[in-house]
Parts: sequence; C-alpha cells; structure tokens
Amino acid sequence: MPRKPRFYLPNYPVHIVQRGHNNKNVFFENEDYKVYLDWLQEGSEWYEVPIHAYALLPNQIHILASPPDKEAASRMMQYQGRRYVPYVNATYGKTGTIWQGRYKASLIDPETYLLNCMTYIEGLPVREGLSKSPGPYKWSSYKRNAQGKKNALITPHAAYLDVARGDKKRQEKYTALSKAGLTDEVITDISDAWQTGTPLGSDKFKKMVERRLKIKVGHAKRGRPRKHPA
Repeated sequence: MPRKPRFYLPNYPVHIVQRGHNNKNVFFENEDYKVYLDWLQEGSEWYEVPIHAYALLPNQIHILASPPDKEAASRMMQYQGRRYVPYVNATYGKTGTIWQGRYKASLIDPETYLLNCMTYIEGLPVREGLSKSPGPYKWSSYKRNAQGKKNALITPHAAYLDVARGDKKRQEKYTALSKAGLTDEVITDISDAWQTGTPLGSDKFKKMVERRLKIKVGHAKRGRPRKHPA
C-alpha cells in the first residue's frame, strides 16, 4: 500500500507527531529530554525550520513548526533521529528503532487553528496526567509562550504575536486562552488530523491547499466517540 502523502506549503505551520514503538517510552531520565531538545534545536537551525510550540511526553513528541519547504521538516526530524536513537540504544542497552514508523504531520490553518494547536500541544501533559497544570511541566514550550521564559528553540508565529501588543499583555491573553481550554470537538479535530495527516482548517483553507498542491485533501475519518489520544 502506498504511503499517504504529507501536505506541506512553504512557511505554513505543521503539527508533527512521533510516538514510541508500540507506544513505549522514548524518554527515561531528565537528561534524555535535554539531549533530544539540543539536537532538535540544531536540526531546526540547520534546516531553517522555526518551531512555535512543542511538548515531549515519555512516549511521544509533538512539535508545531513552519518548514520553508516540503523537505525541511523531514530533514530536521531525520537529523535528530539519527542522533537520538543511537543515544538511547547506547545509554540503555537497547537495539533497533525506538519510533513507531514515520512521524505524522498535519498542515495547520494559521488563521483558525494555530493558537488551538499550540494550546493542544502544551496541554498534553495535563491531559495525560503528568502535571496538574501546564506551567510546572519542564518539557514543553508553555513557559516561553505563556510566561515569557527564555527558550532559544521557540520562534513566535505571527498569529501568536497578533494576540496582543507587547509581550506582557500577549502572555496574559495566551495564559487565559490556555486556562479556558479546548472543547472536546476541537481536541478531536486536532487529534484526527494529525493521525490521518489531513490538513486542518476552514473549507477555504482546504480548497487553497488543494489548488496549490493539485491534490485532494480529503477528510479525517471519524468514528464512534473515543478517548482522546495525546
């Protein structure tokens, strides 16, 4: 069966997800998260892929980034993967891959879903029971986007900057958005989109994607209600 194509448009945000093989952990100690982020930053800088939000969970990673072309995101992920997988295997006496196949990616409409996707990603540790609120969790971009803490990995997206004038006001409004949370419908829409690789946004956005890429976008398949995946 041929692989489903990934949808990319230059400089449009993409929600990237990679999960551990058989949903097993890929991070075991604090040092693992640190070295992963170091290599992710190197890859981001080398391939000029701005990252707007991220969350590293024990068994998966979520990244919101705006690659400049269709190859840049893959190269960034390959860059860190070729370093992180051997690191895990050497450190913990493992062999083979630690990831569950290819990473998944969903093109995001910056006008309608950028902020929702940011808060979805940074809210994952809470929904997964790893933290009572996003602030104390060490391995996400929340402290940068909501509290203004320095984080060289993060490049603010224009939609985030448009939340308010001035850093303090913007962070206050973003914190309020995060505390308000997302509806079950929005969480499901975002989850379905990254699992199926379907672009996420308005009908106008999807038609634009189809026109520019000359390929049908399709729709994320949705069945009976289920527990929201991370």
